Order: sequence, then C-alpha cells, then structure tokens
Amino acid sequence: MNDIINKTFNLYCDESCHLENDHKPYMFLGSISCAYPQVNRHSKRIRELKKEYNFVDEIKWTKVSLSKIRFYIDLVDYFFDTDLRFRAIGVEKAKIRNEDFFQTNDDFYYKMYYLLLYYNINSFYNYNVYLDIKDTLSACKVRKLREILNVRLGVFRNVQNIRSCESLLMQLADFLMGAISYNVNDTEHKNIAKVQIIEKIRQHAQIPDLGKTNYNNKLNLFFIELK
Repeated sequence: MNDIINKTFNLYCDESCHLENDHKPYMFLGSISCAYPQVNRHSKRIRELKKEYNFVDEIKWTKVSLSKIRFYIDLVDYFFDTDLRFRAIGVEKAKIRNEDFFQTNDDFYYKMYYLLLYYNINSFYNYNVYLDIKDTLSACKVRKLREILNVRLGVFRNVQNIRSCESLLMQLADFLMGAISYNVNDTEHKNIAKVQIIEKIRQHAQIPDLGKTNYNNKLNLFFIELK
C-alpha cells in the first residue's frame, strides 16, 4: 500500500485559444501525465528524436510543417508507444457568461484548470503540476489554485509555472493540445502536415472523431457543457 501512496506523477499543462477575442469558437486546456521516475527517460528519448531529425527548434504545434513531418509523426508514435497519457477539456466560448458569476475571463480560465486537474487524479498518488507561464501574475494565481485543489485531497505537492523551453514534456503537451484545437477550431484544415498528424493521432487512439468527447484512457477529451 505504501508503494501506491508514494507514487508521484508530473502533469505538464498547456492551453489553446483561451483568449476572449481570438475569434476561435472553443478553448482547450490539456495535460501530459508522466510518472515522476520516467521524466528523464522520456525527455532523453525526445531529445534523441530531435537530434535524429536535426530538429533544433522548440516543439510547438504552430511550427508544424511538411519539412519536418517525419519527426512529428515519430513523435506521435513515441507518445502512443509509452505510458504517457494526455487529457484535455474543451469549452464553447460563446456559452461563457462571466458577468453572471461576477468573474473575469481569467477567473474562468483557472476554474477550468481546476476541473482539468481535479478530475484527472488518483487520490492514492501525489502530483506535481507545471503550467506554462501566462503573465506576470501567474505565480500568485497558481499558488491559489494549489490551495483550492488541496482542500479535499491534499495530493498536489507542487503547482508552479515554468517556461515551455525548460521541459520537452511541456512542449509535447503543446503539440497534442494544438492538434486537438486545430481539428476543432480551424475547420478549413489547410495545413497538410497538420492534417496528417491529426489523422495519425486518430488512428493510434482508435477514435473516429477528435472533435467529440471520448473516454480513451490514452488520449482523453471531454467537452464541458456550460449551464
């Protein structure tokens, strides 16, 4: 039982289309889950992949292009061949009613992070959470997020901001989050490389549609119905 209680996971989080006036219909928040002892192993393998393909940039969905398509495809293959997991939540932004709840869009943003994290845990484990730096007030807000998350369970050992350049697993979260968001928000799908990657993800996950709620244990997507 002690082995179970002492098990720790790192959650690397990212978001897409969360700004109020970006003209995208859905916002998404997502996280990569990695067992703490496996962080270095996964990071090392991703670095090796980058070196193999002479990929020197930070891994970002916005940088996906046909010139590096083999690297991205192998990155998708690697994710599905490992114990890494990804979970995302989506929200239709037209249904957000901040004024009705006397909150700002920033307040709503952190409430959605609460939902992403709180329903993504096992109460027997411990968790370290890493969020991409959003603004100068992020540190204060994530401390408050940690306090709220720990009110009932107390399993969140650490919740902090880091820069995406500091973590390859954070970059992987950006990549997968971007694929989900692009599939839903950019309906014209003009980028051939991105379309190929989305199809590869769908095939691996055996999900017919990446734009709907699914309960796949490896790549889970849940659309929240606001009321």
